[in-house]
Amino acid sequence: MLILLDIDGVMVPANSWKRPEILEDGFMNFSLQAIKALEKIISSTSADILLTTSHKDSFTLNQWKSIFDKRNIKVGKIEKLPKNIDYLNRRDEILNWFHSTNDHQSFIIIDDDKSLNSLPSDLKNRLVQTSATVGLTDYLADEAIRKLKEQQLELVE
Repeated sequence: MLILLDIDGVMVPANSWKRPEILEDGFMNFSLQAIKALEKIISSTSADILLTTSHKDSFTLNQWKSIFDKRNIKVGKIEKLPKNIDYLNRRDEILNWFHSTNDHQSFIIIDDDKSLNSLPSDLKNRLVQTSATVGLTDYLADEAIRKLKEQQLELVE
């Protein structure tokens, strides 16, 4: 199982009136609510992370692992989408990834990007869309878990 994970608007609520706290590792602190919600998804599904965030190339995979560890999120494997050299929107980045991989395991997309609303329906059904100013919540974590488990059942049938 895989979580295609954005950061801004998901793990770090985007509030224009409040500058995010930067930790000693040089990256923004995640909201406590989002940490708990992501931990709930990972512990319930053993899902790995595929970073889709625009920050994905700011750090190596080992540094990303440390960033998640520092924020008390136990992640098995972290990967990231290829570098976005063509400046594609998130929708097109995800479509390119989907069409270029042969591993169509169970996955969800957790993102606040509105361009994802125009994904083809089979991919849009995998979207758990956050409110940018709120981020990932317990309710959305339950939705993500439900979607991943439904996909697992479909793969078995």
